[in-house]
Amino acid sequence: MTAPVISTPTATLAHGRHLYGRLARRRLVILGGIAVLTVIFFILDLSIGQAHYSALEVLSVLWDSDAPLPIRVILWEIRLPVALAALVVGASLSVAGVEMQTVLGNPLASPFTLGLSAAASFGAALGLILGVSVLPASAVAFAIPANAFLVSMAAALFIHRLSHRRGITTEMIVLLGTTLVFTFTALLEALQYVAPDQALSAVVFWTMGSLSRASWLKLGIMSAVLAAVSLIFARQAWALTALRLGEARATSLGIPVARLRLQGILLGSLLASVCVSFVGTIGFIGLVGPHIARMLVGEDQRFLLPASALCGAFLLSAASVLSKSLVAGQTLPIGIVTSLVGVPLFFTLILRRNKR
Repeated sequence: MTAPVISTPTATLAHGRHLYGRLARRRLVILGGIAVLTVIFFILDLSIGQAHYSALEVLSVLWDSDAPLPIRVILWEIRLPVALAALVVGASLSVAGVEMQTVLGNPLASPFTLGLSAAASFGAALGLILGVSVLPASAVAFAIPANAFLVSMAAALFIHRLSHRRGITTEMIVLLGTTLVFTFTALLEALQYVAPDQALSAVVFWTMGSLSRASWLKLGIMSAVLAAVSLIFARQAWALTALRLGEARATSLGIPVARLRLQGILLGSLLASVCVSFVGTIGFIGLVGPHIARMLVGEDQRFLLPASALCGAFLLSAASVLSKSLVAGQTLPIGIVTSLVGVPLFFTLILRRNKR
């Protein structure tokens, strides 16, 4: 008879390391695949428009300073800021969404469902309709974004303030955010009711969301905020991963849950508010992107954070391509496209999860 194989602690540890190494490599391959898809749609976004160019023409113009002037102007001054904004805004909204879902322990948490986008829309409407602005008239290009940002952050601080009241659970925080959505939507509709036609059209266009407002300066601001906030979240990756095990277990591991939750809500709100203040309301990216990333790489924040950023960038870049392809000769507001695509995609994710 063959003697039974006795597993030693050393062998068990080595086997565990081998399995984890395989899992990590699989996750890295998935991240690489999403990155490749994102780059493909980024090039498509640069290629499609009123004038169509091939991918080779786009790449040659980006690398060759001697390319024809008209093509260089179209790509560098018009399309490239918009295409890069799609990547940055998509990544920002998705990162904000995944961290809000993590610290609140609620799969429905996102900048949109917590009322931040609705608050930003109301802030923009205050400037567009009533002329209320915190910046002087000389800074007209940033007056509306500043209004949107301040009202959105005020809503985030209000949610945080109420979250410290005794007996408030994470589920109640999400319900409070939903209440803010209806409140700011009602206030926005009241302003629209009394608005003149020109201001009304400007508000409606702003609330639809559009990447056409992107400029190199705004892109730089959004990119800097995304890099800074992502770095902070990356340094808290272990604590955020442990928080998904439950608040009690995270506390037993020495994690300051209350401080971590405050940091996640405020930084996620900052990230979303900056983007929404520049490009308008864009829904579903902050809700759907994290769920797709979580299905692909799991809950480990070391992989979930970059996966969420890549999924958000990919989704918004693909939406940007669709916005220029659905109606010949026109570019639809990207907020409409994300909502139309996001609803069936979110239903698909829910049904797929229920089958497990």
